[in-house]
Amino acid sequence: RKYGRSAEEVASGKRMLMERGAAIGFTFDLEKRSHFYNTFDAHRLLFWALQQGRQLELKKALLRGYFSDGQNVSDHETLARLAAEAGLDIEGARRVVGSTAYANEVRELEAFYREHGINSVPAMVLNGRQLVSGSQSVSYYEQM
Repeated sequence: RKYGRSAEEVASGKRMLMERGAAIGFTFDLEKRSHFYNTFDAHRLLFWALQQGRQLELKKALLRGYFSDGQNVSDHETLARLAAEAGLDIEGARRVVGSTAYANEVRELEAFYREHGINSVPAMVLNGRQLVSGSQSVSYYEQM
């Protein structure tokens, strides 16, 4: 109701998401996901992980934790554990999420993207000029 979509449209969207994930070897188990969690601290942790050279590994761990395993990615201990699984120092991760570290940097990035018309994910800018919002098929991206 919130987004003006019928139950059938939501179900169709979920099926499409699961099919697209399966096509690239990723499991979306949306039944395990009971909430939409605030990911601000996860983004702060990703900013830190970039400096450690492990951002991609952490991003994959966060996506798996949230979309495949239904974990609470706003919980600090969950974030620290996922960071450790991504090869990061668990105590360093706890320090980041237990503080305000990188909050300004993440807020600045949020503002930048909002100013450029990006207010949801996924969103991609292709060739530095064309914004594509929402999940699209591989063929769509190839055409773009």
